[in-house]
Amino acid sequence: MDPPASPLSELDARSISAWFGDHQVLLDVSLTMPAGQVTALIGPSGCGKSTFLRILNRMHELVPSAALAGEVLLDGDDIYDAGHRLIDARKNIGMVFQKPNPFPAMSIYDNVIAGLKLTGKRAARDEKDHLVETSLQSAGLWKEVKDRLRAPGGGLSGGQQQRLCIARSLAIKPKVLLMDEPCSALDPTSTRVIEETMGELQKELTIVIVTHNMQQAQRVSQQCAFFLASQGQPGHIVEHGDTDAMFDSPIDPRTYDYVNGRFG
Repeated sequence: MDPPASPLSELDARSISAWFGDHQVLLDVSLTMPAGQVTALIGPSGCGKSTFLRILNRMHELVPSAALAGEVLLDGDDIYDAGHRLIDARKNIGMVFQKPNPFPAMSIYDNVIAGLKLTGKRAARDEKDHLVETSLQSAGLWKEVKDRLRAPGGGLSGGQQQRLCIARSLAIKPKVLLMDEPCSALDPTSTRVIEETMGELQKELTIVIVTHNMQQAQRVSQQCAFFLASQGQPGHIVEHGDTDAMFDSPIDPRTYDYVNGRFG
């Protein structure tokens, strides 16, 4: 019998500012991403959405010139605190990128469990088998690949590769899943499957997605945050709140113009 589900986690960004060298890309961004919900980050290119997403699991610091101010709290615990290990942040807050990036020569099975080595977790063979099956099921891929788990991950279609990357992220049991335009390179059918997968996953974890597709933001998210960087100014949040309200009756006219396709 599976253990009882642990409570879902809230992510809270407070007063985030970010730089690449002398160039400031974000200014004083605060956003609470509620437990068990999908939060969509929307806004035109170059307004800092992806940078903000990378800050949420400490990927921003991989860029040599990057700097950061502010806090990112996972259930009240600052992941940037000196006593907080980087590996814990990456384990608790998974990431799926715009372009599917499975290890192409590695089997589907080994792709799913690749993260175990990074987290130092040892698992028996039957435990790995169970983890592979449950992760692929959660990612909506199990039925399609269960008879070819030893085939290379690079042999899957683009949509299947993206779901394999989701399964790989899920295998280390994150509390939050970050998704950076996960469907932008995919066909409509694959996009629909991944959106349905997200709907199932939010019962188990908290999701933050960057998307340029306004219909997708409406379909998958309960909360939206609209980012904007105007006339060379750093990116900031113009407005955030309930997704339906943001699309139907936004407070700021710039939000109305953006969600209705007037710019961006």
